[in-house]
Amino acid sequence: MKMIFWFALLVSQSTLNGAAAESTQLERIASCHTRCSKGLNYRIKPDYWFSPGCQIPAEGLSSSVFQHVNISTVMKCERKQKCTLHLKVQTLLLLSESIHGVSFCTVSAGMMTDCQSVVFTKASRKKLSRFPVTVENDCTEVSPNQQLQVTVKTIPDYCNISWTTTYLTPECNSEDLRMNVPECITGRLSYVENPEKKELEIHVSDMLEGHDYHLRLCHKDFICLGTGAKTLMHKEKSNKSAILQYSRPLPCLCIEGWSAVMDAPRVQVCPFKDRLEELWFKITFDSAEEALTWKPACPISAVAGLCEKREDGNCMDLPDSLQNVSRERLTFAKVDPHPDLCMKFSVGSQSWIRCPFAGTIKAWEVVVTREQGQEDLQLQSMVTATFSVGLCTKSGGSSKCQTTKTKTVHVEEQKAVNLELTGLQCSSCVQVKRLDVKFSPTAVYCFEQCLSKSSHPEALNLTWVILVTAACLSGLIIVALVLHILQTVHQRRKQSTRDACGLTKQTDPSSDSVVSTFQPKAGRVLVPDSPLCGKNEKANLIS
Repeated sequence: MKMIFWFALLVSQSTLNGAAAESTQLERIASCHTRCSKGLNYRIKPDYWFSPGCQIPAEGLSSSVFQHVNISTVMKCERKQKCTLHLKVQTLLLLSESIHGVSFCTVSAGMMTDCQSVVFTKASRKKLSRFPVTVENDCTEVSPNQQLQVTVKTIPDYCNISWTTTYLTPECNSEDLRMNVPECITGRLSYVENPEKKELEIHVSDMLEGHDYHLRLCHKDFICLGTGAKTLMHKEKSNKSAILQYSRPLPCLCIEGWSAVMDAPRVQVCPFKDRLEELWFKITFDSAEEALTWKPACPISAVAGLCEKREDGNCMDLPDSLQNVSRERLTFAKVDPHPDLCMKFSVGSQSWIRCPFAGTIKAWEVVVTREQGQEDLQLQSMVTATFSVGLCTKSGGSSKCQTTKTKTVHVEEQKAVNLELTGLQCSSCVQVKRLDVKFSPTAVYCFEQCLSKSSHPEALNLTWVILVTAACLSGLIIVALVLHILQTVHQRRKQSTRDACGLTKQTDPSSDSVVSTFQPKAGRVLVPDSPLCGKNEKANLIS
């Protein structure tokens, strides 16, 4: 009989525990109470401010009086948004006549001990002696997220016969608590982003009834530091919405809301938590110290370093430049302010490249100058610096340039130095790197055309020979063309004269009748020749 009762009690207890685990809501009670096994009569005894010391256990009383103890949190509600939490303690003990009752005590940091004492009647103890009985109490009010020390003792308090454990009540992040327990009600926040105006339209729901509500924007760190954008939403306002403006969509920029009551819990929503690319800005350069600095606008675990941007778009890490990022300022000392020097930020498998000197005035560069028909290769610098300069060649379409000869060049501020490089050929490249700083990229300058320099006499002589030969050939061609034109004109004039003279001797029929009147003999009259034929005219007159 005893074993059957005990087994049924354990099965029922495990069933209740399983049901509680499956539900997300806490068990509800209409009022606090104390319950005991059927037939076990009891009364509630007032708590003692100072409990007496423990007694020596009675004969035959073992330390295994408490067979099982279960602790849970239940909720007692008067109406919506007005619920309290209570600690429910249920124990299974082996009753004997020497055990007059059970005491449930709880204590937390900074609080006095709170005990609920249940005393059994003498008749009940005698009737159920050596039987397992259950005792349950849920009249101890607790707070959310409260750590308690729970002790179950016998009455009277027998030494070494007690049960003690540590218990943590549910936190306010539980949905059930956030909707019903006043000290957990934070309200629900939703938002609509307007990136063009840099505004957030915020809507509040399920806020604590009968109270005003605070809204603000803040930067989340150990605490959420306000940005200045805030508003108070009055409880009489039917439309529970507001508009707040922001400057940058940082990942740590959050909307914070809380009820206008003392020690009210707060809710935070961070609309831009995935916008990590907004962190890599405000990189500054101190030209006097030649130092590159950056401070994260939000706390973040990342790695930052310097890299050298290549022609293929890749950025190669510079040695000894990597630093871990948290929330402190980073400084890279002795940096060459070159457009190809960039900062690289990495978070996990993602990386971002920022080049602070791109598009700015170059501190130094290699240029080709032309003067009096000659071209010179010069290294110009706006600061006093030392450089490594060398010839290099590219092969096989590779972007890497293999250095063949190098030399050190010192350049004063705002001056230029001619690079007298022997062996400079067509399509040659010059590799330059600054030596007087800690972090500097290696710049490569390639020239597709040949430089017209006095240091290349063979190329210069060949050019002059080609030019003189071309001029002579042009002159000969022009003279030949002129002679050809003159000869053609002369021949055409001569041919025209011959054609004119062949037509001078003609017979005029009208002249025959006149002549026959004056001359007795029949004959012919000669018509004068054309003016083009002078000699023939003279000959005709003589005849």
